[in-house]
Amino acid sequence: MNALKKITVEKFSKLKNYKSFYSIEKLKEQISLYNNFIDFKGKLKKEKSKVSVIAEMKKASPSAGTIVEKYNPIEIGKNYLDSGASCLSILTEEKFFLGKLEHINEVKSKIKLPVLCKDFFIDTFQLYLAKAAGADAILIILSAINDSLAKQIYDLANELNLTTIVEVHTEEEAKKALVFKEAIIGINNRDLTTLKTDINTTYKLYEILGSHNQPLICESGLKSEKEVEEIIKKTGINNFLIGESLLKDLNKKSSLLKKITQISL
Repeated sequence: MNALKKITVEKFSKLKNYKSFYSIEKLKEQISLYNNFIDFKGKLKKEKSKVSVIAEMKKASPSAGTIVEKYNPIEIGKNYLDSGASCLSILTEEKFFLGKLEHINEVKSKIKLPVLCKDFFIDTFQLYLAKAAGADAILIILSAINDSLAKQIYDLANELNLTTIVEVHTEEEAKKALVFKEAIIGINNRDLTTLKTDINTTYKLYEILGSHNQPLICESGLKSEKEVEEIIKKTGINNFLIGESLLKDLNKKSSLLKKITQISL
């Protein structure tokens, strides 16, 4: 069983537990009372003249194992804010990334940045969970679900005023993603079945996605500001979702995040 399949099987199991505790009606009530939503896509659009980083926080990952031993999402979020992050991505998948939905509201109560709920969305119920937890954006991984479910999740996200990031890794997925006219499209350099990364994925898929009229994001495998500069030069993409490289660099005075956000377009 490949890595993506293992994660989605576990997610189905976890969702049964959530559904036994929460009704959609209860989640809608929580959403109506929450007063700290921020426009994720709007933030990136306002910053189209600069390099924007969606800085990711996660304790662990299947490819890297434990990344941060003493994991404190609020402290990491403050570090990212001070270093120039435009948005945050918070891993909420429990088993493989050791995340928690509760981390979203904990972070947003202290840090005024829009947050992507980074998880494996395989059921529309998860959108209510994410929004009730304070999420401003959700992720549709096209390789994880069928086209019909992707459309259902996208339509409901629009109804709930959640920014959608449609994530692609292959040429076929890139072509499909163009149907989601209002979505941000994320090019994932990581193959989620093998967990291997290849930056050339961004260059290859940009040829298909360059005409999309919403922001594009380059995701995964970025390790230096030089790589970021090269991608900007060759594609014009100025939004980057970076996790592991930033997390390993948190305590440096001249951090990688600062160097990237100070790149001139």
